[in-house]
Amino acid sequence: MKRDTILFDINETVLNLNLLKPKFAKAFGDESVMGLWFSTLLHTSTVCAVTNLKTEFATLAGNVLDNVAVKTQTTLTKEAREDILSTFSSLKAHDDIKPALAKLRENGYQTIAFSNSSTSLIEKQIANAGLNDTFDQILSVETTGSFKPDPGVYQFAATHLDKPISELRLVATHDWDTHGALSAGMLAAYIDRAGTPYNPQYLTPTIHEQDMMSVVDKIILADPK
Repeated sequence: MKRDTILFDINETVLNLNLLKPKFAKAFGDESVMGLWFSTLLHTSTVCAVTNLKTEFATLAGNVLDNVAVKTQTTLTKEAREDILSTFSSLKAHDDIKPALAKLRENGYQTIAFSNSSTSLIEKQIANAGLNDTFDQILSVETTGSFKPDPGVYQFAATHLDKPISELRLVATHDWDTHGALSAGMLAAYIDRAGTPYNPQYLTPTIHEQDMMSVVDKIILADPK
């Protein structure tokens, strides 16, 4: 059977976080703090998933931002805090997203936005990035009470889409996410946006490229017709 449904991680994979850098530079005096904030946010969401702590990704984003301010000995004003968090919902898409996903859809694929963020936040992000016509469906993990890379979250996606998990493929720029998908029985493709070495202990997707169009071309070539 043709594997015709592709799930896309949103933050960093589809949306460019670089819009946040000047916000962090203004608030913290150092744009690289954005990387610390986002990596800590992902770490914290994974801890929540493993320990069954129920919360929202947006809440964690604010909590982690406050924590980073303390760690960097920065006085974060209410206005700066709100500016950073509101910008998170107004990120631009990477330049290769629209043409790559358009090619997938032209070849009969369904494209699914799949994120740890709440449905309301993903909807804002997709709309503000001008991607409403790029995705067939938006899917949040929020009803599971957990986050990727919890194996149950990937199974939730399969159940929701009424597809065997082995017929779904996740595209992400996070090796922990592709590893999570593969561990749950899903296919995956890795887009190396930052030139970061893939963790050699993780399960590795057969598709590993540096831009989305190359990923899409490999997906179309690999899937049975």
